[in-house]
Amino acid sequence: MLRFLRNLFVFVFVSAIALAGGLYWLATAPVALSASPLDFTIAPGSSLRGAAQQVAEAGVELPPVVLVILGRIHRVEAQIKAGSYEVSSGITPIELLRKLTRGDVSQAEIAFIEGWTFRQMRERLNAHPDLRHDSQNLSEAEILKRIGASESLAEGLFFPDTYLFSKRSSDLEVLARAYRVMHRHLEQEWTQKAAGLPYRTPYQALIMASIVEKETGREADRGMVASVFVNRLRTGMLLQTDPTVIYGLGDNFDGNLRKRDLIADTPYNTYTRAGLPPGPIAMPGLASLRAALNPAQSDAVYFVARGDGSSQFSRTLEDHNQAVVRYQKGGKR
Repeated sequence: MLRFLRNLFVFVFVSAIALAGGLYWLATAPVALSASPLDFTIAPGSSLRGAAQQVAEAGVELPPVVLVILGRIHRVEAQIKAGSYEVSSGITPIELLRKLTRGDVSQAEIAFIEGWTFRQMRERLNAHPDLRHDSQNLSEAEILKRIGASESLAEGLFFPDTYLFSKRSSDLEVLARAYRVMHRHLEQEWTQKAAGLPYRTPYQALIMASIVEKETGREADRGMVASVFVNRLRTGMLLQTDPTVIYGLGDNFDGNLRKRDLIADTPYNTYTRAGLPPGPIAMPGLASLRAALNPAQSDAVYFVARGDGSSQFSRTLEDHNQAVVRYQKGGKR
C-alpha cells in the first residue's frame, strides 16, 4: 500500500510538472498568424471567452481555450479591453493576453486642416482606410442627428486638428469628437470675449472666425482682419469678402472670381447682402476664434493683400485706394 501511494504521488508530481511545462510552452511559444501584421477588433462588452473566439476567427492560430485558461490562471478574466489591435509574427499567447488586458490598441490618425470645408472633411473621412465609413451615405442632416448636434448646417462645426482613433472605429465617432472639441473651444473663448462685439450668439462668432480663417494669409494679421470686419458690422458697411462669395457659388466657382460673381446674389454674397452670412464657410482654427472674439483695437475698415502673405490696413477709402494701386492694382477691398 505504501509503495502504491508513493507511486501515485510520483505520478501526480510528474504529471503536474508535465502539465505546468506544457502550459508554459503553450504560453510562451509564438503563435502562427494568417498574416503579419494582423489586425483584429474586440467588440465592446466581450468576455474573455468571447475575445478568445474573436482572436481565433481573425486569423490567430490559437485554440480559444488556451487564452481562457491563461486568463483564469492570471485572474484577468474581467480585464479584457475592447478596441482594435495589431499583432505581428513572434507574439506569444501570454503577450497577446497582456495586450488585451492592457488595452494596447492599435491607433490610426486623421488630420482636419484649418480652412477646410465640411465637404473636404467628408472626402478625407471617406478615403481613410482605417475607418468604418458609417457616414458615407448619410445626408448632412442625418450626420448632425447621429452625432447629437442641434445645428442645421454642418459647416464650421468641427475643430481642425489631428485625431487618434482605434482602427475600425466609426467615422461618426471621429466627427462627434471634432464637434465636441469645437464647441468646447467656442464656449471657452465666448466667456473671454471683448466687450461691445456685434455678435448675439457664439454661432455668429463662429461665422466670423471662419471668414477670418479664409481671409488671413499671415497669422499675425488675424486680429486686424477681424477688426476690419467687426468695424464694418458696427457701422453697417457691407463685409464685401470674396471667400463668402466663392462659398456661395459652390460648384459653379471655376477658380476665377469675376465681377458677375460679385453681383450674383446668394445668401453668402456679402457684396449684395448686409451682415454676416447665414453660416460658417470653413473650419476656423483656435487663432481665428480668438481673433473673432478679441479683435485688434483699430478703426480700420479696409485691407488689401501686399503680395507677400501680409495685408495693408486702412482707415479711409482714400488711403485704401492708394494701397490698392501700390500693392494690388485692381484689388477690391
